[in-house]
Amino acid sequence: MSVELEAACLARVRLGAVQRIGFRQTLNLCLPLPFDHGVSGGTRHFSPVIGRAPASPLHTHFRPSCSTAVSQPSETPVTVRIVAIVGEGAISPLKSTSWEQVMLHTAKRLKWVDEGYELLVFTDECFQSNGQVASRLQTELLQADILVIVGVTKKESVKWIKINSENTQNVVCFNSSADLENKLGGYYINTEVKGSIFGKITGNSKLDKTKESSEVVRTLSEAWDRYNSDDIRFCLLVLINAYVKPVPVLKNLRAKGFSTLSCMVKNCGRQILNCLLDPNCRKALQCLNKCSPVDQVCNYRCIASYESENLEAFSLCVLQKNNCLDLDAKIPEKPIVPPMVEFRGKNLCFEMAEDLFVGWLSSLKWSWRVLAGQNPAYDQFPCQYQLFYRGKAKGSFWYEPVFQVNTLEGEMVWRRRKYRVKRGKIPGTFYFSVLDNGVVSNEFWTIVDVADDLSWGLFHYHGAARVAGQSYTGAVLVSPDGAFPNDKERGRILVALEKCEIKEWELYYVDNSSCRDPPLGIPEGSSLHTKIKVEDPNWVPF
Repeated sequence: MSVELEAACLARVRLGAVQRIGFRQTLNLCLPLPFDHGVSGGTRHFSPVIGRAPASPLHTHFRPSCSTAVSQPSETPVTVRIVAIVGEGAISPLKSTSWEQVMLHTAKRLKWVDEGYELLVFTDECFQSNGQVASRLQTELLQADILVIVGVTKKESVKWIKINSENTQNVVCFNSSADLENKLGGYYINTEVKGSIFGKITGNSKLDKTKESSEVVRTLSEAWDRYNSDDIRFCLLVLINAYVKPVPVLKNLRAKGFSTLSCMVKNCGRQILNCLLDPNCRKALQCLNKCSPVDQVCNYRCIASYESENLEAFSLCVLQKNNCLDLDAKIPEKPIVPPMVEFRGKNLCFEMAEDLFVGWLSSLKWSWRVLAGQNPAYDQFPCQYQLFYRGKAKGSFWYEPVFQVNTLEGEMVWRRRKYRVKRGKIPGTFYFSVLDNGVVSNEFWTIVDVADDLSWGLFHYHGAARVAGQSYTGAVLVSPDGAFPNDKERGRILVALEKCEIKEWELYYVDNSSCRDPPLGIPEGSSLHTKIKVEDPNWVPF
Protein backbone atom coordinates (compact mmCIF):
# COMPACT_ATOMS: atom_id res chain seq x y z
CA MET A 1 0.00 0.00 0.00
CA SER A 2 1.31 3.43 -0.88
CA VAL A 3 2.45 5.99 1.68
CA GLU A 4 -0.41 8.22 0.54
CA LEU A 5 -2.99 5.51 1.16
CA GLU A 6 -1.56 4.69 4.57
CA ALA A 7 -1.66 8.38 5.42
CA ALA A 8 -5.26 8.61 4.28
CA CYS A 9 -6.21 5.69 6.51
CA LEU A 10 -4.49 7.22 9.52
CA ALA A 11 -6.03 10.60 8.86
CA ARG A 12 -9.50 9.10 8.85
CA VAL A 13 -8.75 7.32 12.11
CA ARG A 14 -7.61 10.53 13.78
CA LEU A 15 -10.61 12.45 12.50
CA GLY A 16 -12.98 9.76 13.71
CA ALA A 17 -14.30 9.25 10.18
CA VAL A 18 -14.55 5.58 10.97
CA GLN A 19 -16.43 5.74 14.20
CA ARG A 20 -16.51 3.15 16.88
CA ILE A 21 -20.22 3.42 17.10
CA GLY A 22 -20.92 1.94 19.81
CA PHE A 23 -33.08 -7.76 12.92
CA ARG A 24 -33.40 -11.40 10.01
CA GLN A 25 -32.49 -13.41 7.58
CA THR A 26 -30.37 -15.20 4.54
CA LEU A 27 -26.64 -15.67 4.67
CA ASN A 28 -23.97 -16.98 2.36
CA LEU A 29 -21.07 -17.78 4.60
CA CYS A 30 -18.24 -17.75 2.05
CA LEU A 31 -20.71 -19.30 -0.36
CA PRO A 32 -19.90 -19.45 -4.08
CA LEU A 33 -23.10 -17.72 -5.07
CA PRO A 34 -25.36 -18.91 -7.88
CA PHE A 35 -25.21 -15.80 -10.07
CA ASP A 36 -21.83 -15.39 -11.74
CA HIS A 37 -20.98 -11.78 -12.52
CA GLY A 38 -17.64 -12.42 -14.10
CA VAL A 39 -15.57 -12.16 -10.94
CA SER A 40 -12.25 -13.90 -11.27
CA GLY A 41 -11.00 -16.63 -8.99
CA GLY A 42 -14.26 -18.58 -8.92
CA THR A 43 -15.99 -16.12 -6.62
CA ARG A 44 -19.61 -15.29 -7.34
CA HIS A 45 -21.93 -12.60 -6.16
CA PHE A 46 -25.69 -12.48 -5.91
CA SER A 47 -27.54 -10.37 -8.38
CA PRO A 48 -29.92 -7.83 -6.88
CA VAL A 49 -33.08 -9.36 -5.45
CA ILE A 50 -35.67 -10.00 -8.15
CA GLY A 51 -38.34 -7.34 -8.05
CA ARG A 52 -36.18 -4.82 -6.22
CA ALA A 53 -36.86 -1.37 -7.62
CA PRO A 54 -34.01 0.38 -9.43
CA ALA A 55 -32.19 3.26 -7.82
CA SER A 56 -34.69 5.95 -6.93
CA PRO A 57 -34.56 9.66 -7.71
CA LEU A 58 -33.05 10.09 -4.25
CA HIS A 59 -30.09 7.82 -4.82
CA THR A 60 -26.60 9.26 -4.78
CA HIS A 61 -23.36 7.30 -4.91
CA PHE A 62 -20.56 7.94 -2.46
CA ARG A 63 -17.65 5.71 -1.59
CA PRO A 64 -14.85 7.01 0.61
CA SER A 65 -11.32 5.76 0.41
CA CYS A 66 -9.63 3.25 2.71
CA SER A 67 -11.28 3.42 6.11
CA THR A 68 -11.77 1.96 9.53
CA ALA A 69 -14.44 2.45 12.14
CA VAL A 70 -13.06 4.23 15.16
CA SER A 71 -14.89 5.72 18.08
CA GLN A 72 -15.06 8.71 20.23
CA PRO A 73 -14.66 7.90 23.96
CA SER A 74 -17.87 6.47 25.41
CA GLU A 75 -19.05 6.10 28.96
CA THR A 76 -20.75 2.83 28.05
CA PRO A 77 -18.39 -0.13 28.47
CA VAL A 78 -17.95 -2.37 25.43
CA THR A 79 -19.55 -5.76 26.07
CA VAL A 80 -19.44 -7.21 22.54
CA ARG A 81 -16.62 -6.56 20.05
CA ILE A 82 -17.16 -7.20 16.35
CA VAL A 83 -14.71 -6.48 13.56
CA ALA A 84 -15.88 -6.26 9.96
CA ILE A 85 -13.48 -6.44 7.02
CA VAL A 86 -15.03 -5.39 3.71
CA GLY A 87 -13.60 -5.47 0.22
CA GLU A 88 -12.40 -2.05 -0.89
CA GLY A 89 -14.94 -0.83 -3.43
CA ALA A 90 -17.15 -3.93 -3.08
CA ILE A 91 -20.71 -3.11 -4.08
CA SER A 92 -23.78 -4.52 -2.34
CA PRO A 93 -27.16 -5.34 -3.93
CA LEU A 94 -28.73 -2.58 -1.79
CA LYS A 95 -29.18 -0.10 -4.64
CA SER A 96 -25.49 -0.46 -5.50
CA THR A 97 -24.35 1.01 -2.18
CA SER A 98 -20.82 0.02 -1.13
CA TRP A 99 -20.60 -2.70 1.48
CA GLU A 100 -18.42 -0.31 3.47
CA GLN A 101 -21.29 2.17 3.82
CA VAL A 102 -23.77 -0.59 4.60
CA MET A 103 -21.62 -1.95 7.41
CA LEU A 104 -20.87 1.50 8.82
CA HIS A 105 -24.60 2.14 9.03
CA THR A 106 -25.07 -1.29 10.61
CA ALA A 107 -22.56 -0.30 13.30
CA LYS A 108 -24.77 2.63 14.21
CA ARG A 109 -27.96 0.54 14.17
CA LEU A 110 -26.38 -2.00 16.53
CA LYS A 111 -26.09 0.77 19.10
CA TRP A 112 -29.87 1.15 19.04
CA VAL A 113 -30.08 -2.36 20.48
CA ASP A 114 -27.31 -2.01 23.06
CA GLU A 115 -24.76 0.77 23.52
CA GLY A 116 -22.23 -1.87 24.52
CA TYR A 117 -22.23 -3.52 21.08
CA GLU A 118 -19.23 -2.28 19.10
CA LEU A 119 -18.70 -2.86 15.39
CA LEU A 120 -15.45 -1.66 13.79
CA VAL A 121 -15.34 -1.56 9.99
CA PHE A 122 -12.09 -1.89 8.01
CA THR A 123 -11.52 -2.12 4.26
CA ASP A 124 -9.02 -4.67 3.02
CA GLU A 125 -6.88 -1.97 1.37
CA CYS A 126 -5.92 -0.61 4.75
CA PHE A 127 -4.07 -3.68 6.02
CA GLN A 128 -2.09 -4.52 2.91
CA SER A 129 1.04 -3.03 4.42
CA ASN A 130 2.90 -3.16 7.69
CA GLY A 131 1.63 0.27 8.69
CA GLN A 132 -0.26 1.46 11.76
CA VAL A 133 -3.69 0.57 10.40
CA ALA A 134 -2.68 -3.04 9.82
CA SER A 135 -1.27 -3.16 13.34
CA ARG A 136 -4.46 -1.63 14.66
CA LEU A 137 -6.55 -4.28 12.92
CA GLN A 138 -4.34 -7.07 14.26
CA THR A 139 -4.84 -5.72 17.77
CA GLU A 140 -8.61 -5.48 17.32
CA LEU A 141 -8.79 -9.05 15.99
CA LEU A 142 -7.11 -10.33 19.15
CA GLN A 143 -9.96 -8.81 21.17
CA ALA A 144 -12.82 -9.50 18.76
CA ASP A 145 -15.69 -11.80 19.68
CA ILE A 146 -16.78 -12.02 16.05
CA LEU A 147 -15.09 -11.34 12.70
CA VAL A 148 -17.41 -10.59 9.78
CA ILE A 149 -15.94 -10.65 6.27
CA VAL A 150 -17.94 -9.08 3.43
CA GLY A 151 -17.05 -8.82 -0.24
CA VAL A 152 -13.38 -9.80 0.16
CA THR A 153 -12.00 -11.56 -2.94
CA LYS A 154 -8.36 -10.51 -3.36
CA LYS A 155 -5.90 -13.36 -2.80
CA GLU A 156 -3.53 -11.26 -0.72
CA SER A 157 -6.43 -10.13 1.50
CA VAL A 158 -7.64 -13.70 1.94
CA LYS A 159 -4.15 -14.81 2.94
CA TRP A 160 -3.76 -11.98 5.47
CA ILE A 161 -7.14 -12.69 7.04
CA LYS A 162 -6.50 -16.43 7.37
CA ILE A 163 -3.20 -15.81 9.14
CA ASN A 164 -4.48 -13.11 11.47
CA SER A 165 -7.85 -14.63 12.42
CA GLU A 166 -6.59 -18.00 13.64
CA ASN A 167 -7.41 -17.14 17.25
CA THR A 168 -10.78 -15.52 16.54
CA GLN A 169 -13.54 -17.81 17.84
CA ASN A 170 -16.26 -16.76 15.40
CA VAL A 171 -15.59 -15.95 11.74
CA VAL A 172 -18.38 -15.57 9.18
CA CYS A 173 -17.97 -14.61 5.53
CA PHE A 174 -20.52 -13.11 3.18
CA ASN A 175 -20.19 -12.71 -0.60
CA SER A 176 -16.49 -13.46 -0.32
CA SER A 177 -13.83 -15.83 -1.61
CA ALA A 178 -14.55 -19.54 -1.18
CA ASP A 179 -11.02 -19.92 0.18
CA LEU A 180 -12.08 -18.25 3.41
CA GLU A 181 -13.40 -20.54 6.14
CA ASN A 182 -16.20 -20.04 8.62
CA LYS A 183 -15.85 -20.72 12.29
CA LEU A 184 -18.49 -20.78 15.02
CA GLY A 185 -17.80 -21.34 18.69
CA GLY A 186 -14.16 -22.02 17.93
CA TYR A 187 -14.87 -24.82 15.44
CA TYR A 188 -14.52 -24.63 11.68
CA ILE A 189 -17.56 -25.41 9.59
CA ASN A 190 -16.70 -28.13 7.09
CA THR A 191 -19.19 -28.81 4.31
CA GLU A 192 -19.44 -31.05 1.27
CA VAL A 193 -19.26 -27.96 -0.92
CA LYS A 194 -16.18 -25.91 -0.16
CA GLY A 195 -17.05 -22.50 1.16
CA SER A 196 -20.76 -23.29 1.32
CA ILE A 197 -22.73 -23.16 4.53
CA PHE A 198 -25.70 -24.77 2.76
CA GLY A 199 -23.94 -28.06 2.06
CA LYS A 200 -24.23 -30.95 4.47
CA ILE A 201 -21.92 -30.41 7.45
CA THR A 202 -19.16 -33.02 7.35
CA GLY A 203 -15.81 -33.82 8.90
CA ASN A 204 -14.86 -33.96 12.55
CA SER A 205 -16.14 -30.54 13.54
CA LYS A 206 -17.96 -30.66 16.85
CA LEU A 207 -20.26 -28.00 15.44
CA ASP A 208 -22.27 -30.52 13.44
CA LYS A 209 -23.10 -32.39 16.64
CA THR A 210 -25.04 -29.54 18.15
CA LYS A 211 -28.58 -28.85 17.06
CA GLU A 212 -28.27 -25.29 18.33
CA SER A 213 -25.38 -24.41 16.02
CA SER A 214 -27.14 -25.97 13.05
CA GLU A 215 -30.18 -23.83 13.85
CA VAL A 216 -27.98 -20.74 14.03
CA VAL A 217 -26.60 -21.53 10.58
CA ARG A 218 -30.11 -22.04 9.21
CA THR A 219 -31.32 -18.78 10.74
CA LEU A 220 -28.40 -16.87 9.29
CA SER A 221 -28.86 -18.58 5.96
CA GLU A 222 -32.43 -17.27 5.81
CA ALA A 223 -31.41 -13.72 6.59
CA TRP A 224 -28.50 -12.37 4.62
CA ASP A 225 -29.84 -12.92 1.11
CA ARG A 226 -32.83 -10.67 1.75
CA TYR A 227 -30.30 -7.86 1.62
CA ASN A 228 -31.84 -5.23 3.87
CA SER A 229 -30.48 -3.35 6.87
CA ASP A 230 -32.79 -5.08 9.37
CA ASP A 231 -31.69 -8.56 8.31
CA ILE A 232 -28.00 -7.67 8.19
CA ARG A 233 -28.19 -6.38 11.75
CA PHE A 234 -30.24 -9.41 12.73
CA CYS A 235 -27.47 -11.74 11.52
CA LEU A 236 -25.02 -10.05 13.88
CA LEU A 237 -27.48 -10.20 16.77
CA VAL A 238 -28.01 -13.93 16.19
CA LEU A 239 -24.25 -14.52 16.36
CA ILE A 240 -23.96 -12.43 19.53
CA ASN A 241 -26.89 -14.27 21.08
CA ALA A 242 -25.49 -17.72 20.29
CA TYR A 243 -21.77 -17.28 20.95
CA VAL A 244 -21.12 -14.17 23.06
CA LYS A 245 -24.02 -13.26 25.37
CA PRO A 246 -27.83 -13.40 25.39
CA VAL A 247 -29.54 -10.66 23.36
CA PRO A 248 -32.83 -9.71 25.09
CA VAL A 249 -34.65 -8.86 21.84
CA LEU A 250 -33.91 -12.41 20.63
CA LYS A 251 -35.37 -14.04 23.71
CA ASN A 252 -37.76 -16.03 21.53
CA LEU A 253 -34.85 -17.87 19.92
CA ARG A 254 -34.25 -19.67 23.21
CA ALA A 255 -36.37 -22.74 23.95
CA LYS A 256 -39.17 -22.46 26.49
CA GLY A 257 -39.45 -26.13 27.37
CA PHE A 258 -42.43 -28.10 28.61
CA SER A 259 -44.09 -25.12 30.32
CA THR A 260 -45.12 -23.66 26.94
CA LEU A 261 -46.92 -26.81 25.84
CA SER A 262 -48.51 -27.22 29.26
CA CYS A 263 -49.84 -23.64 29.15
CA MET A 264 -51.29 -24.15 25.68
CA VAL A 265 -53.04 -27.42 26.46
CA LYS A 266 -54.35 -26.21 29.81
CA ASN A 267 -55.79 -22.91 28.59
CA CYS A 268 -56.40 -23.22 24.86
CA GLY A 269 -57.35 -26.80 24.04
CA ARG A 270 -60.49 -25.85 22.12
CA GLN A 271 -58.72 -23.15 20.10
CA ILE A 272 -55.88 -25.53 19.24
CA LEU A 273 -58.31 -28.22 18.05
CA ASN A 274 -60.34 -25.76 15.97
CA CYS A 275 -57.16 -24.48 14.35
CA LEU A 276 -55.92 -27.95 13.48
CA LEU A 277 -59.31 -28.79 11.91
CA ASP A 278 -59.27 -25.60 9.80
CA PRO A 279 -57.12 -26.08 6.64
CA ASN A 280 -56.12 -22.40 6.49
CA CYS A 281 -55.24 -22.20 10.18
CA ARG A 282 -53.34 -25.46 9.98
CA LYS A 283 -51.35 -24.17 7.01
CA ALA A 284 -50.55 -21.00 8.97
CA LEU A 285 -49.14 -23.02 11.88
CA GLN A 286 -47.12 -25.22 9.54
CA CYS A 287 -45.78 -22.13 7.80
CA LEU A 288 -44.93 -20.39 11.08
CA ASN A 289 -43.18 -23.51 12.33
CA LYS A 290 -40.69 -23.16 9.47
CA CYS A 291 -39.85 -19.55 10.39
CA SER A 292 -37.34 -18.43 12.95
CA PRO A 293 -39.45 -17.21 15.90
CA VAL A 294 -38.15 -13.66 15.52
CA ASP A 295 -38.16 -13.57 11.72
CA GLN A 296 -40.84 -10.93 11.27
CA VAL A 297 -40.72 -11.09 7.46
CA CYS A 298 -41.34 -14.84 7.39
CA ASN A 299 -43.86 -14.82 10.26
CA TYR A 300 -45.98 -11.97 8.96
CA ARG A 301 -46.15 -13.36 5.46
CA CYS A 302 -47.46 -16.65 6.89
CA ILE A 303 -50.08 -14.79 8.92
CA ALA A 304 -51.15 -12.51 6.08
CA SER A 305 -51.33 -15.46 3.67
CA TYR A 306 -53.53 -17.68 5.84
CA GLU A 307 -55.71 -15.34 7.86
CA SER A 308 -58.78 -16.95 9.44
CA GLU A 309 -61.07 -16.59 12.46
CA ASN A 310 -59.59 -19.75 13.96
CA LEU A 311 -56.05 -18.44 13.60
CA GLU A 312 -57.08 -15.23 15.35
CA ALA A 313 -58.74 -17.21 18.17
CA PHE A 314 -55.67 -19.44 18.51
CA SER A 315 -53.27 -16.47 18.73
CA LEU A 316 -55.58 -14.54 21.02
CA CYS A 317 -55.68 -17.42 23.50
CA VAL A 318 -52.13 -18.79 23.30
CA LEU A 319 -50.30 -15.48 23.01
CA GLN A 320 -52.39 -12.47 23.94
CA LYS A 321 -54.46 -13.83 26.85
CA ASN A 322 -52.13 -16.42 28.37
CA ASN A 323 -48.68 -15.46 27.01
CA CYS A 324 -47.67 -19.11 26.84
CA LEU A 325 -44.33 -18.20 25.30
CA ASP A 326 -43.57 -15.92 28.27
CA LEU A 327 -42.42 -13.02 26.09
CA ASP A 328 -42.35 -9.29 26.74
CA ALA A 329 -41.00 -7.23 23.85
CA LYS A 330 -40.81 -3.48 24.36
CA ILE A 331 -41.20 -0.63 21.90
CA PRO A 332 -37.71 0.47 20.81
CA GLU A 333 -36.59 3.85 22.11
CA LYS A 334 -34.11 4.48 19.30
CA PRO A 335 -33.70 6.14 16.95
CA ILE A 336 -35.13 9.28 18.51
CA VAL A 337 -37.05 11.01 15.72
CA PRO A 338 -38.26 14.62 16.18
CA PRO A 339 -41.66 15.61 14.74
CA MET A 340 -42.15 18.56 12.41
CA VAL A 341 -42.93 21.78 14.31
CA GLU A 342 -44.51 23.98 11.62
CA PHE A 343 -46.86 23.55 8.70
CA ARG A 344 -47.53 26.33 6.20
CA GLY A 345 -45.81 28.80 8.51
CA LYS A 346 -47.90 27.99 11.60
CA ASN A 347 -46.90 26.08 14.71
CA LEU A 348 -48.13 22.52 14.56
CA CYS A 349 -50.97 21.69 16.96
CA PHE A 350 -52.66 18.33 17.55
CA GLU A 351 -55.67 19.17 15.39
CA MET A 352 -53.43 20.21 12.51
CA ALA A 353 -51.28 17.09 12.93
CA GLU A 354 -54.39 14.89 12.76
CA ASP A 355 -55.44 16.76 9.63
CA LEU A 356 -52.09 15.94 8.06
CA PHE A 357 -52.77 12.26 8.69
CA VAL A 358 -56.28 12.64 7.19
CA GLY A 359 -54.50 14.07 4.15
CA TRP A 360 -56.42 13.75 0.88
CA LEU A 361 -59.42 11.80 2.15
CA SER A 362 -61.79 14.69 1.51
CA SER A 363 -60.76 14.98 -2.16
CA LEU A 364 -59.87 11.34 -2.80
CA LYS A 365 -61.12 8.03 -1.42
CA TRP A 366 -57.99 7.66 0.69
CA SER A 367 -55.73 9.78 2.87
CA TRP A 368 -52.40 8.73 1.40
CA ARG A 369 -50.81 6.02 -0.70
CA VAL A 370 -47.45 4.56 0.35
CA LEU A 371 -44.74 4.89 -2.28
CA ALA A 372 -41.84 3.56 -0.17
CA GLY A 373 -41.14 2.13 3.26
CA GLN A 374 -38.21 1.02 5.38
CA ASN A 375 -39.42 -2.07 7.28
CA PRO A 376 -38.98 -5.32 5.29
CA ALA A 377 -41.86 -7.08 7.08
CA TYR A 378 -44.59 -4.43 6.95
CA ASP A 379 -43.73 -1.72 4.42
CA GLN A 380 -43.26 -3.54 1.13
CA PHE A 381 -46.73 -4.93 0.41
CA PRO A 382 -48.22 -3.84 -2.94
CA CYS A 383 -50.92 -1.17 -3.22
CA GLN A 384 -50.90 0.35 0.27
CA TYR A 385 -53.73 2.79 0.98
CA GLN A 386 -53.94 4.75 4.23
CA LEU A 387 -57.28 5.86 5.69
CA PHE A 388 -57.18 8.29 8.65
CA TYR A 389 -60.39 9.75 10.08
CA ARG A 390 -62.07 11.08 13.21
CA GLY A 391 -64.61 8.71 14.75
CA LYS A 392 -68.11 9.37 16.05
CA ALA A 393 -66.99 9.43 19.69
CA LYS A 394 -65.52 12.70 20.89
CA GLY A 395 -61.74 12.75 20.56
CA SER A 396 -61.54 9.38 18.77
CA PHE A 397 -59.21 8.97 15.82
CA TRP A 398 -58.67 5.91 13.64
CA TYR A 399 -56.20 4.56 11.10
CA GLU A 400 -57.05 1.80 8.62
CA PRO A 401 -54.36 0.58 6.23
CA VAL A 402 -55.58 -1.34 3.17
CA PHE A 403 -53.00 -3.36 1.26
CA GLN A 404 -52.49 -6.32 -1.04
CA VAL A 405 -50.75 -9.56 -0.11
CA ASN A 406 -49.31 -11.99 -2.61
CA THR A 407 -49.97 -15.13 -0.59
CA LEU A 408 -47.62 -18.07 -0.39
CA GLU A 409 -50.01 -19.93 -2.68
CA GLY A 410 -49.75 -17.25 -5.37
CA GLU A 411 -53.09 -15.54 -4.79
CA MET A 412 -53.35 -11.74 -4.63
CA VAL A 413 -55.71 -10.73 -1.82
CA TRP A 414 -56.67 -7.50 -0.04
CA ARG A 415 -56.10 -7.11 3.71
CA ARG A 416 -57.26 -4.39 6.08
CA ARG A 417 -56.40 -3.49 9.69
CA LYS A 418 -57.92 -1.01 12.16
CA TYR A 419 -55.78 1.00 14.59
CA ARG A 420 -56.96 3.15 17.47
CA VAL A 421 -54.92 6.38 17.54
CA LYS A 422 -54.27 8.58 20.57
CA ARG A 423 -52.29 11.78 20.83
CA GLY A 424 -48.75 11.73 22.14
CA LYS A 425 -47.17 14.21 24.52
CA ILE A 426 -46.31 16.74 21.82
CA PRO A 427 -48.03 17.62 18.52
CA GLY A 428 -46.94 15.38 15.69
CA THR A 429 -46.57 12.27 17.89
CA PHE A 430 -49.21 9.57 18.35
CA TYR A 431 -49.79 6.20 19.99
CA PHE A 432 -51.32 3.49 17.77
CA SER A 433 -52.73 0.11 18.82
CA VAL A 434 -54.18 -2.74 16.75
CA LEU A 435 -55.41 -6.30 17.25
CA ASP A 436 -53.76 -8.09 14.32
CA ASN A 437 -54.79 -11.74 13.99
CA GLY A 438 -55.21 -12.12 17.73
CA VAL A 439 -52.08 -10.26 18.83
CA VAL A 440 -51.99 -6.65 20.02
CA SER A 441 -49.32 -4.39 18.55
CA ASN A 442 -48.58 -1.00 20.07
CA GLU A 443 -46.75 1.66 18.08
CA PHE A 444 -45.42 5.18 18.51
CA TRP A 445 -45.75 7.28 15.35
CA THR A 446 -44.10 10.57 14.42
CA ILE A 447 -45.05 12.93 11.61
CA VAL A 448 -41.55 13.75 10.44
CA ASP A 449 -42.45 16.11 7.60
CA VAL A 450 -45.26 16.90 5.16
CA ALA A 451 -44.96 19.16 2.12
CA ASP A 452 -47.03 22.37 2.20
CA ASP A 453 -48.95 21.22 -0.89
CA LEU A 454 -49.44 17.73 0.59
CA SER A 455 -47.51 16.26 -2.33
CA TRP A 456 -45.68 13.94 0.08
CA GLY A 457 -45.24 13.07 3.73
CA LEU A 458 -42.91 10.97 5.87
CA PHE A 459 -44.21 9.08 8.91
CA HIS A 460 -41.93 7.13 11.26
CA TYR A 461 -42.93 4.44 13.76
CA HIS A 462 -41.55 2.34 16.61
CA GLY A 463 -43.59 -0.73 17.55
CA ALA A 464 -43.82 -3.97 19.48
CA ALA A 465 -46.06 -7.02 19.57
CA ARG A 466 -45.29 -7.69 23.22
CA VAL A 467 -46.57 -11.24 23.64
CA ALA A 468 -45.09 -12.29 20.28
CA GLY A 469 -41.66 -11.12 21.41
CA GLN A 470 -41.23 -8.83 18.41
CA SER A 471 -40.14 -5.20 18.33
CA TYR A 472 -39.58 -3.14 15.20
CA THR A 473 -39.11 0.26 13.63
CA GLY A 474 -40.04 1.59 10.23
CA ALA A 475 -41.09 4.57 8.15
CA VAL A 476 -43.38 5.21 5.20
CA LEU A 477 -42.98 7.81 2.49
CA VAL A 478 -46.43 8.72 1.18
CA SER A 479 -47.98 10.78 -1.61
CA PRO A 480 -51.53 11.31 -2.94
CA ASP A 481 -51.15 8.89 -5.85
CA GLY A 482 -48.30 6.59 -4.77
CA ALA A 483 -45.90 8.24 -7.22
CA PHE A 484 -42.62 9.90 -6.33
CA PRO A 485 -42.79 13.70 -5.84
CA ASN A 486 -41.10 16.00 -8.32
CA ASP A 487 -37.36 16.58 -8.21
CA LYS A 488 -37.58 19.89 -6.37
CA GLU A 489 -38.67 18.01 -3.22
CA ARG A 490 -35.67 15.66 -3.26
CA GLY A 491 -33.49 17.67 -0.87
CA ARG A 492 -36.22 18.09 1.72
CA ILE A 493 -37.09 14.39 1.60
CA LEU A 494 -33.44 13.45 2.17
CA VAL A 495 -33.35 15.75 5.20
CA ALA A 496 -36.52 14.11 6.56
CA LEU A 497 -35.04 10.63 6.09
CA GLU A 498 -31.88 11.74 7.86
CA LYS A 499 -33.98 12.76 10.88
CA CYS A 500 -35.11 9.13 11.02
CA GLU A 501 -31.49 7.96 10.55
CA ILE A 502 -32.64 6.14 7.41
CA LYS A 503 -30.50 5.84 4.32
CA GLU A 504 -32.17 5.99 0.92
CA TRP A 505 -30.86 2.54 0.05
CA GLU A 506 -32.85 1.09 2.95
CA LEU A 507 -36.19 1.94 1.35
CA TYR A 508 -38.47 -0.52 -0.42
CA TYR A 509 -40.44 0.93 -3.31
CA VAL A 510 -44.06 -0.17 -3.31
CA ASP A 511 -45.55 -1.80 -6.40
CA ASN A 512 -48.58 0.36 -7.23
CA SER A 513 -49.00 -0.96 -10.77
CA SER A 514 -52.11 -3.10 -10.28
CA CYS A 515 -54.44 -1.91 -7.54
CA ARG A 516 -57.92 -2.77 -8.72
CA ASP A 517 -60.97 -2.41 -6.49
CA PRO A 518 -59.37 -1.72 -3.11
CA PRO A 519 -61.85 -2.20 -0.22
CA LEU A 520 -61.89 1.45 0.87
CA GLY A 521 -64.54 3.51 2.64
CA ILE A 522 -64.85 4.74 6.23
CA PRO A 523 -67.66 4.34 8.80
CA GLU A 524 -70.74 6.51 8.37
CA GLY A 525 -70.70 9.53 10.66
CA SER A 526 -66.88 9.89 10.61
CA SER A 527 -65.40 13.37 10.22
CA LEU A 528 -62.26 14.60 8.53
CA HIS A 529 -60.36 17.93 8.62
CA THR A 530 -60.81 20.65 11.22
CA LYS A 531 -57.93 23.05 10.46
CA ILE A 532 -56.54 22.36 6.99
CA LYS A 533 -58.56 23.03 3.84
CA VAL A 534 -57.24 20.44 1.42
CA GLU A 535 -59.84 21.43 -1.17
CA ASP A 536 -58.18 24.84 -1.55
CA PRO A 537 -57.11 24.84 -5.23
CA ASN A 538 -53.82 26.53 -4.27
CA TRP A 539 -52.74 23.29 -2.60
CA VAL A 540 -54.17 20.67 -4.95
CA PRO A 541 -51.41 19.38 -7.27
CA PHE A 542 -53.74 17.78 -9.84
